[in-house]
Amino acid sequence: MDVVLEVTDTFIGDYIYATLNPAKPPPYDFPDLSGNATVAQSFNGWSYKPSTALFQLEPTEYAYMSAWPRNNIYRQALSLFMLTWIFGFITYFLFATLSYFFIFDKETFKHPKFLKNQVWLEIKQANTSMPIMTLCTVPFFLAEVRGYGKLYDTTADGPGRWYDFAQFPIFIVFTDCLIYLIHRGLHHPWVYKHLHKPHHKWIMPTPFASHAFHPLDGFAQSFPYHLFAFVFPLQKLSYVFFFLFVNFWTILIHDGEYMTNSSVINGAACHTYHHLYFNYNYGQYTTIWDRLGGSYREPSPEMFKPDKKMSKEQWEAQVKEMERLVKEVEGKDDRTYEENGDKKNN
Repeated sequence: MDVVLEVTDTFIGDYIYATLNPAKPPPYDFPDLSGNATVAQSFNGWSYKPSTALFQLEPTEYAYMSAWPRNNIYRQALSLFMLTWIFGFITYFLFATLSYFFIFDKETFKHPKFLKNQVWLEIKQANTSMPIMTLCTVPFFLAEVRGYGKLYDTTADGPGRWYDFAQFPIFIVFTDCLIYLIHRGLHHPWVYKHLHKPHHKWIMPTPFASHAFHPLDGFAQSFPYHLFAFVFPLQKLSYVFFFLFVNFWTILIHDGEYMTNSSVINGAACHTYHHLYFNYNYGQYTTIWDRLGGSYREPSPEMFKPDKKMSKEQWEAQVKEMERLVKEVEGKDDRTYEENGDKKNN
């Protein structure tokens, strides 16, 4: 995240911090950034060091004019909080909205277990949780920025060229395994009713349900991503890529478009079964750990047939089993479902 911080500071952060928290009074002359002088010294004692060898962004004069230089821990923490929150907000709304309008099957609104005003409720839950999830995330990003993780910059700094490619499958296997274990643990009866139940409010989720968690639940399932950078070497830009990928994938498995009839990939159909039937398909990216843990449930072939997946017969079968399971898992179904004449509010 130090690369992200450098880019943000260069174009936005330096101006904000120099304005809101200026260094005062400057005890020495402002440095000659042209490189012609030899006596130049910065106002706040900070000196520029690129975060990556891939590019350099020469700081403006504002980088030296704040009482909080770029390497100040409080500034870094505040910047990381705002960046993570804003970036997560934009990613959520951008991809979820695109998925909602161009991929999500609107026939889902007619499903007997679609909630009243569900889309609005999903968005409300997600945006209520995001600041708290961000607050839980910042210590990990801050520790990484301050050099406590195993991130590396160039191939020469890492294990070798082979690892530049190997880090991707290693990341998937490691995080998929831990998310499976954490997710399954969240279904323990005591934990479920306190943390995971809010996400299972959505029996037939839309893409906006992707981040509609209890904040501690959402953070718990993102924890393996953060942990990976402290256990395994990881290239800096790959770290940023994975952050985007994790958020995108979470939306993808909630989009209701059952395109991937795969026995290995945990697609939207597998995850829809998890929302419908609770105790199956805990995995994030693959079905491997569900198969090993005995919790895999293969989606029915009808789920991949447009003329049958939204049929009355399919819905009746889903509802019958879902109502039985919700009594076992929750005891009482306290959701408020749509009525036949009230479908246009979503």
